[in-house]
Amino acid sequence: MGIAVVGMDSLSERAAMMREALQKSQTITDNVVSILGSFDSRLSALETAMRPTQIRTHAIRKAHENIDKTLKSAEVILAQFDLSRQAEAKILKGPHEDLEGYLGAIDQLRNNISFFSSNRHFRNSDGVVNQANTLLAKAISKLEDEFKRRLNSYSKPIEPDRLFDGLPNELRPLSPGNQGDAGGRGTSHNQSEHQNSELQTAVYTPPTLIPPRIMPLLHDLAQQMVRAGHQQQLVRIYKETRSLVLEESLRKLGVEKLSKDDVQKMQWEVLEAKIGNWIHFMRIAVKLLFAGERKVCDQMFEGFDSLSDQCFAEVTTSSVSVLLSFGEAIAKSKRSPEKLFVLLDMFEIMRELHSEIQTIFKGKACTEIRESALGLTKWLAQTAQETFGDFEEAVEKDATKTAVLDGTVHPLTSYVINYVKFLFDYQSTLTQLFQEFENADGTKSQLASVTMRIMQALQTNLDGKSKQYKDPALTHLFLMNNIHYMVRSVRRSEAKDLLGDDWVQRHRRVVQQHANQYKRNAWQKILQCLSIQVLSSSGGGSALGSDGGNSSGVSRALVKDRFKIFNMQFEELHQRQSQWTVPDTELRESLRLAVAEVLLPAYRSFLKRYGPLVENGKNPQKYVKYTAEDLERMLGEFFEGKNFSEPKR
Repeated sequence: MGIAVVGMDSLSERAAMMREALQKSQTITDNVVSILGSFDSRLSALETAMRPTQIRTHAIRKAHENIDKTLKSAEVILAQFDLSRQAEAKILKGPHEDLEGYLGAIDQLRNNISFFSSNRHFRNSDGVVNQANTLLAKAISKLEDEFKRRLNSYSKPIEPDRLFDGLPNELRPLSPGNQGDAGGRGTSHNQSEHQNSELQTAVYTPPTLIPPRIMPLLHDLAQQMVRAGHQQQLVRIYKETRSLVLEESLRKLGVEKLSKDDVQKMQWEVLEAKIGNWIHFMRIAVKLLFAGERKVCDQMFEGFDSLSDQCFAEVTTSSVSVLLSFGEAIAKSKRSPEKLFVLLDMFEIMRELHSEIQTIFKGKACTEIRESALGLTKWLAQTAQETFGDFEEAVEKDATKTAVLDGTVHPLTSYVINYVKFLFDYQSTLTQLFQEFENADGTKSQLASVTMRIMQALQTNLDGKSKQYKDPALTHLFLMNNIHYMVRSVRRSEAKDLLGDDWVQRHRRVVQQHANQYKRNAWQKILQCLSIQVLSSSGGGSALGSDGGNSSGVSRALVKDRFKIFNMQFEELHQRQSQWTVPDTELRESLRLAVAEVLLPAYRSFLKRYGPLVENGKNPQKYVKYTAEDLERMLGEFFEGKNFSEPKR
């Protein structure tokens, strides 16, 4: 109990102390609030007193800011007027002395116009803009004159020698005076497929048409004219200057403007040479001149692609037209076999240049040029294919009356074989040609098929020509010679791989068959004259006794008659057939040997058996005129093609 009472008393004392402390804190708080209230009323009074001063200070600051802005604006305007005066002075001087400064002055003048146009609140800004525009128009007019002057000054025709320097070595002329057909393949197509491939990948170096140091200035002049809205004037000036220079470069090279009528009237030899030149000119024009002109346009009108394309099209259209119109005149001219190879040459060059034409003549403005080039390629392909067909038909129906009196190789045969040989120089070109029109599986089989048809057409024609001969032996000799020439030519050319060994072997048998037929027709009659069996069976006549040495019962008169007949027939054969021709040495020797193998044994046998009957009589040399060796020597004179004393067939 005592402890509890003591505890309660302690708590009461603490509570009393806390109440006293709280009362003191409240008193302090009230005093602080009273002091702060006094400060607030004083500050409010001070603020009221300061407000007029603050208003005056703000107004003064604002006035200073406005003055600064006005001064700065005035400085800018004065600077623009000063720059305008400087630009005007340079423009009035003209561009001749300081072109770069003149161009800078035009840029400054444009900036002034832009400045005053965007600050219309300035007094007289409209007048300033109008005055500046008038000055700008004068400046651009002088600029056009300067552009034309400088472009003319640095645009010169390119001499042929400079163009030849840009060609690969294989196409450069052999001598300076040989410009007409220098480096061109003409119509001989004497490059191999490998060489043609090398030419297509060879490096061509287009000439520098305008000095590089001038190009930046011309570019800036052109740019100013475009910005001034003088694009059409720019195109006109550029076309008038550059197109004439390009045409003159081609004229110096040898390009002529020929109409379809001009082409039709030309002799073939002249036209063939001009076609060879045209092929060379096309390569130079596209790979060097047009490529160089495209480079000039792209640099001068950099940043204006459509303008570059338009100017390039305007400059080149006339020159391209001159070149393509000649090609079109050839493609649309009357077809003839000799034109096939030049047509293939022309088709080949157009195919070779196709990708470059597409690249150089890019853009919408050049669409017509690209289409014209592609159209010519198709025309050439179509005409070449039709000429191919015409040739096959012409070979079969050739009705030339040229008489080959000696039975040698007919001109038609050598012409057709040479024609076929040339075809194999054009295998890649013919492949492209067949692909243009055909949908067959293999172009090689197509070429083989065409070649076989031409060979068959030739044989058909030769069969007809062989019927002109009245002597059947000469008929077969003629066919033997011509078919042998065909076989030999095929064996020595690429045609063998195409036609195959079967064709060669089959036609060699045909040659042998005609050789056998020749022997039968030419020598059967004279061999019958030497036949012992025939002579014995004929019997007759007065039988000689032992003094005549004739145990076979054949009369001396009959033997003499046979010797006379043999001599006469052999001399006639010798006279006639020494005028005939077998041009191939190996074939000629083999044919002589084949005749000797049947004639000489028969003659020796006849001479051995019946010779004594004649030799024992009067004038034996009148009947036994030749020994076997004499006959062999005379056979060596057969088929030498000696001159005819008179036409005999």
